[in-house]
Amino acid sequence: MAARWLILADDLTGAADCAIAFGRRGRAASVTWGDGVTAEPVPVLAYDADSRGLAAEAAAQRHGEALGRLLEPDRVLFKKIDSTLRGQPAAETAATIAFLEARDGAAFGVFAPAFPATGRTTAEGRIRVAGRPLEEAEVWRRDHTYPSADLVAVLASAGIAAETVGLETVRGANLAAALAEVATRGRAVAICDAESEADVDRIAQASLALPRTPFFIGSAGLAHALAAASGTAAVPLPRISPSAHGALIVVGSLAAASRAAARKLTAGESVVHLPVAPETLLGDTEGRAALAAQAAAVLAAGGDALVEIAVDEAALDMTLGPRLARALADALEPLAPRIGALAATGGETAAALLARFGVGGIRLVDEIEPGVSLGLTLGRLSIPIATKAGAFGDADSLIRIAERLRAVRTEGSFA
Repeated sequence: MAARWLILADDLTGAADCAIAFGRRGRAASVTWGDGVTAEPVPVLAYDADSRGLAAEAAAQRHGEALGRLLEPDRVLFKKIDSTLRGQPAAETAATIAFLEARDGAAFGVFAPAFPATGRTTAEGRIRVAGRPLEEAEVWRRDHTYPSADLVAVLASAGIAAETVGLETVRGANLAAALAEVATRGRAVAICDAESEADVDRIAQASLALPRTPFFIGSAGLAHALAAASGTAAVPLPRISPSAHGALIVVGSLAAASRAAARKLTAGESVVHLPVAPETLLGDTEGRAALAAQAAAVLAAGGDALVEIAVDEAALDMTLGPRLARALADALEPLAPRIGALAATGGETAAALLARFGVGGIRLVDEIEPGVSLGLTLGRLSIPIATKAGAFGDADSLIRIAERLRAVRTEGSFA
C-alpha cells in the first residue's frame, strides 16, 4: 500500500480535511502553504496552493510549480478539488496531467468527488447535493465556474478526455478491470459515480490494486477511503501546556451552514459574539481597533470570542471576499499572544489569519466531525486549531468545535 502522499489543494480547509483522513489513522500528516515547509518530512504532506480565486491559467501555473517542488517520486498524488466545483479544478487537473506526462510518460487519473458524509454524491457523472443537482444548491448559485456540473464537460473544457464509470460498475465485480481499461486510453480520467461511503471505498480499493497507481482527483470523501485502504499506523499525539486564554472563533464564510451554526452558538452563554460589518473592516480604523480590544479582553479572561463578518448577502459584492478576509486578519493580528485556541470557517479566512499570526503549517491530529479537522499550529504560534469549510456541518457544528477546543486547551491533551 502507498506509504507517502502529496495532497495538493486549492484552499486551506480542503487541504486539511483531506490530510486528516490519514492523520486520524495514525499517519503523520501536516498542512503547509506558501513557502512554508514542515519541520521534518511527513508521510502525508498537504499543500494549499491558494488558487481558488485565480483565473484558470494562473491556477494551472501555480499547481504546476507546486508539483515540481513537492511531488517526490515516491509520493502518490491526491489532487484535492472542491466537492461543489468551485475554483478551477479542470485547469488544475490538466496541469497535473501535463506534469505527470512530462515526468513519467503517462498520466491516468481516478476522479471521485463524492463526499457522502456531507451530502455530496455523484450520479451519471454529475454532482448532487443532498440528493438534488448541484446546479440547484446555494453554493452553486453563489459561486460557480462552469456552465453545468456535468463532469465530462467540465474536464473537456480544459482538454481532458474523461469516461464515466457508472454506479453499476462501481458496485460490480469488475471495477478494477473497468478502470484498467480506461487507463489504456492514455491521458485519460475515469469519473466514478458514488452514492455511499461503501461506493467510495470500492473505488479506492480497486484503484490502489491497479498495476500502476493512478493519481487521484476528489474531495475528503475519497481521501478517507484511500487512507482506510492504505492501512493504519501509530503516531503519538502531541501534548501542549494548558492555557487559561479563551478560543478565538472566526466565521468569515457566507455559507448558510456557517451562519446557522454561528446563531446557534451565540444563543448560549459560552461565547461572546462580536459581529463586525464589512464597512468597518474596509475603512474604519477605530472600529477595527475596538473589535481587537473587545476580543482581547474576552480571551484574556478565559472566555471564547466569536468574531463574525456581519453581512447582508444580497447586498454584498462577492468579489470583496478576499479583501474582507485580509482586513479581518489585519484587525485580529494583535490578539495572537492571547489566543488559547483558534477555529476558522472558510479557507480564505483561515489562511489569512494564520499568515498574520506567523503560522506556516498545521500538524493534523484528529477530525471533530466530517470536514472539520483538528490540529496544532506550527510556527511563531503553537495552539490548537480547528478548520471547517464554510458549507460543511450543521447548526451544532460550532458548538462541538468550541467544546473540543476548550477541552484541548484546558487539559493540554488532544486525546
